[in-house]
Amino acid sequence: MRNIKLTIEYDGSRYQGWTRLGKNESSNTISNKITEVIEKMTGETIELFCGMRTESGVHAYAQIANFKTNTDKTVSDIKHYLNRYLPMDIAITNVEEVSERFHARLNAKSKIYVYRMTIDDVPSVFERKYTYHCFRTPDISAMKQAALLLVGNHDFKNFSSSKQSKSTEKVIYDIDIYGDCEEMLITIHANDFLHNMQRLIVGTLLEIGMGTRPKEDIEGIFAGKLLPSAPCDPKGLYLQEIIY
Repeated sequence: MRNIKLTIEYDGSRYQGWTRLGKNESSNTISNKITEVIEKMTGETIELFCGMRTESGVHAYAQIANFKTNTDKTVSDIKHYLNRYLPMDIAITNVEEVSERFHARLNAKSKIYVYRMTIDDVPSVFERKYTYHCFRTPDISAMKQAALLLVGNHDFKNFSSSKQSKSTEKVIYDIDIYGDCEEMLITIHANDFLHNMQRLIVGTLLEIGMGTRPKEDIEGIFAGKLLPSAPCDPKGLYLQEIIY
C-alpha cells in the first residue's frame, strides 16, 4: 500500500477540533471531513493519522496527517481532488508519497503553537474572528519571566483539563513573547502537549501580564497548590508547525 502524507491548513472556528471521541463524539470534526472525501476518492475505508489533535475552535497553518491507500492517483491528482471537494475552510497545501513507516503522530519530534492577540485601542473588524483582543497592554517583561519557569522538563498534569492515562511529563523548549503596539504573539515550542495545555499556559501568562497574579504562581500550579488561569480563547490559537 502507498503511504500518503498531507499538509493541511484549516480554520477551526466551526469544528469540534481535529477529532471528538468518547461521550462527546461528533462528526463535525476536521478529520471526519477529510476522511469522507478521501474515502469517496479511493472507494476504500481509510484511517487518517494526525501529528497533533487540535481542540475545538483551534486553527492550523500546517497540520500533518497520513493515510494508506491502494489508489493509483498521482499526488497532484489527490491534492486537486481533495481541495475540490473539501469545505473552503480546509485546504490541502501539499501532498507527498512517503515511506510506509512514516506515521504523522509517532514520528513527530516537536510541535509549535502560536497565539495571536491584538492590543490596539479598538478591536479590528477584520481580525476579530481569528485573534483575541486585549483592551490593555500586558506587561511582556513579567510574562517572559513567568515563561522561563515553564521552560524545561516538567510534569504538566496541572496544566491540563483532562485526566491522563499516559505520562504527563513534557518538555517545553522555548516560549517566545513579542509584539508591538497593535499585536502580540506567544509562541510555544514543546515536544508534545497535553489536552488544553497550550490554552491554560497562555491564559495563565496573560493574567500574570495583567498583574492579577504573580509569576511565582507557576511554581504553585506545578505543585498542585494553585489552579491555572482559565484557558485562553481558542480563536487566537494556531498549530504553526510539526517538526519531524
